Amino acid sequence: MSVIWYECKVKYRKTDETGGQKVTSEPYLVDAVSYTEAESRINEEMAAYVSEEFKITNIKVANFAEIHPFENADRWFKSKVTLMAYDEESGKERKTNMYLLVQANDVKEAYDNTITVMKNTMGDYTIPAISESPIMDVFPYFSGEEGELAQLERFNTLKASKPALVAVGDMGETVDDLMEV
Repeated sequence: MSVIWYECKVKYRKTDETGGQKVTSEPYLVDAVSYTEAESRINEEMAAYVSEEFKITNIKVANFAEIHPFENADRWFKSKVTLMAYDEESGKERKTNMYLLVQANDVKEAYDNTITVMKNTMGDYTIPAISESPIMDVFPYFSGEEGELAQLERFNTLKASKPALVAVGDMGETVDDLMEV
């Protein structure tokens, strides 16, 4: 079964830096099989973070093909990746766009992380656009089965890690090593 990500907008009262409270509306992503499950899951997840009342103002299917958390990153970026394939019947090149949600500290790091994610791709691709996403947090679904428990722990560890001054890849490479890819 393929993963369906739902973008849920949640409106709630938030305390700002000065101690004042203001009403804010923020988008979150949840992995679910239906709108009903997405609503149930966002209610459950937000209840742990928001002590007061909150309201779900919108739920829609997000157009992300994949979600990639990275260590020492605190923001989410939307990477547009164009896959190129040669259509032998028509003799033309076909382009297909897909969107990745990649965690990073800035646009350059988001580009580097997108390259890291795509490095095992067999076909040609380009990255025509990367922009900061308004997504505040991502809540993947895990059934609790033994194999998924380790996956959940890794996802949460990556998501919760604090930004560092030097970015490090999955295999311990430095940013300079990743640029050589």
